[in-house]
Amino acid sequence: MPFSQRHGFKPIRQVLQTDSMDVELRNRLWNLLRDSFPDSEDGYSFSYRDNAYLLRFCRNLWHEYFKEPTDSIPQWPNQAISYIRNYFFNCQWYEVYDLVEFVVAAVSSPHNLAIYTQKSNKVLAGELSAYRFVADKLAPISSEQETRAIEGAISQTLDAYSTTSEHLQQAVALLARKPVPDYRNSIKESISAVEAVCAVITGNQKATLGQALKVIDAEAPLHGALRSAFEKLYGYTSDADGIRHALMEDAKLEQEDAVFMLVACSAFVSYVIAKQARKSGSHPG
Repeated sequence: MPFSQRHGFKPIRQVLQTDSMDVELRNRLWNLLRDSFPDSEDGYSFSYRDNAYLLRFCRNLWHEYFKEPTDSIPQWPNQAISYIRNYFFNCQWYEVYDLVEFVVAAVSSPHNLAIYTQKSNKVLAGELSAYRFVADKLAPISSEQETRAIEGAISQTLDAYSTTSEHLQQAVALLARKPVPDYRNSIKESISAVEAVCAVITGNQKATLGQALKVIDAEAPLHGALRSAFEKLYGYTSDADGIRHALMEDAKLEQEDAVFMLVACSAFVSYVIAKQARKSGSHPG
């Protein structure tokens, strides 16, 4: 915390930026975005011949994001960057996040991607944004612990539990959809991830969560309170008035409902995988 805020000379911001973006946040996100643009070795290109990578980047941006003719890309690299900058500082707050996500998707290597998202999350946390990068998407997750729980479950399920990973990533994508998130279907995907991991572990693709829990519990005992909690959560999403039924079309689902389900289901997925790994003698170190 800066000196001026510690000593009360400037107010401390306390409200998360959920449906807006102040000047400081937009400025700092632009600085990261600008640094991610492929420059020439001296930091300035007089022509695209000096920086063919930047031209490919712009063609991708114009074609996939702006959806404009690629022959309308400005003739000089500095003009193209000025065009992007003008868009960035005049678009809606959620379009800023759209552009940042697009650039992340265009990052060429996992190393660069990790660095960019780490730096972005630091800025987002520092400026009290309600969003963080989770699985390469900006989702309304403001806690580092929540982020780690979700990313950990996704990384654990990429191979043997690929269907589970797909459900979790879709839950994140629906939660991250801007400007109108889909909380209802995000919750459905979260609980489907739990069903999917249970189906793999039990070897029964048609098993309900309740049935799967019984099998898992018999082979690798679950804590009774945890098992009971997930049975009740599953009931919440499956009963006659539940999320999966048309009667809930007008349900008053909020962001915190979807975030809770995503984090809870992610934690459960990691938990049962660890239980199975321990039973088989391959528990991660």
